[in-house]
Amino acid sequence: MDREWGSKPGSGGAASAQNEAIDRRERLRRLALETIDLAKDPYFMRNHLGSYECKLCLTLHNNEGNYLAHTQGKRHQTNLAKRAAREAKDAPAQPQPNKRKVAPRRSVKIGRPGYRVTKQFDPETKQRSLLFQIEYPEIEEGSKPRHRFMSSFEQRVQAWDKRYQFLLFAAEPYEIIAFKVPSIEIDKSTSKFFSHWDPDTKMFTLQLYFKVKPMEANKGAAPATASGTSAPGGPPRPPPPPPQGAPPPSGAPLPPPRGPMPPMGAPPPPPSSMNGQPRPMPPGGPLQHQGSGGPPMPPPPIGGGQMANFTPGPQMGRPPPPPLQGFPMQQLQGQGLQPAPPPPNMGQQMMQRPPPPPQ
Repeated sequence: MDREWGSKPGSGGAASAQNEAIDRRERLRRLALETIDLAKDPYFMRNHLGSYECKLCLTLHNNEGNYLAHTQGKRHQTNLAKRAAREAKDAPAQPQPNKRKVAPRRSVKIGRPGYRVTKQFDPETKQRSLLFQIEYPEIEEGSKPRHRFMSSFEQRVQAWDKRYQFLLFAAEPYEIIAFKVPSIEIDKSTSKFFSHWDPDTKMFTLQLYFKVKPMEANKGAAPATASGTSAPGGPPRPPPPPPQGAPPPSGAPLPPPRGPMPPMGAPPPPPSSMNGQPRPMPPGGPLQHQGSGGPPMPPPPIGGGQMANFTPGPQMGRPPPPPLQGFPMQQLQGQGLQPAPPPPNMGQQMMQRPPPPPQ
């Protein structure tokens, strides 16, 4: 018999144990290359000779397949287990959090409890308060009602509104009830916020006070300050001085004028002093008007000039009218008057003027 036992005609000889091991390692190498990324392996290193090393086992490998076959071997796996045990021993012990799972209690609800809400107001502190009285006649033995405040953003029953918050009351086997109250800071002092459970009458009582806003606290003191009155218990405040230039109260007589009233249409008189000193007298002494103690002013001369038709009268004491501004034609038109027409022979007289006599 010229062929080995177990082989078939037309095929090679039976594979030896060494050939089977080589084939198995090659098959594992291809499988490892498909599933393992050598770039993420912390123990894989390529040296300057082009071969590969295992930093954990300090072994040298000719190709990647040989290294992958080494990682699946017993030596590499044993070193990995020793490294993990040493790191766990050296690491400090971390306290594990105690997570206690509380299963929700499932009980049959018997309905909502009866309640009474009373609104109160303290006139001394200007605080508003609410008094809640909840009745639990069928509450479980040994249990007490509980309460808590809930923001408007925690609930999903109504639309969110930051102006309000909710006060919840719970007791088994009753349903949880909530009251919608203003979202104002609660006064948590001992005398303002308290709760009480009466096991005999089965009534839970809670009272709370809202803190006063700064605007509301100053609202009551504003009218008293404006009217000139002082705070209670303080000294009386003197009345404010009257404003300068204010009209006298109704019904009071008007004070007499300090000097003679100027005539209607006349400009106001000049000031009596200049820089705190008396005004200098005009040259020639003070002017004397008609009706005064001095001699009257002499009338203007009468002649054939421009003042021939002047007649002294009561207009002597009035000042001269101010000069007209602008052109005469515009002033006359503004006053509703028309200028006088020129004489008909004005131009002819100028043209027929005789020549001057010879010198």
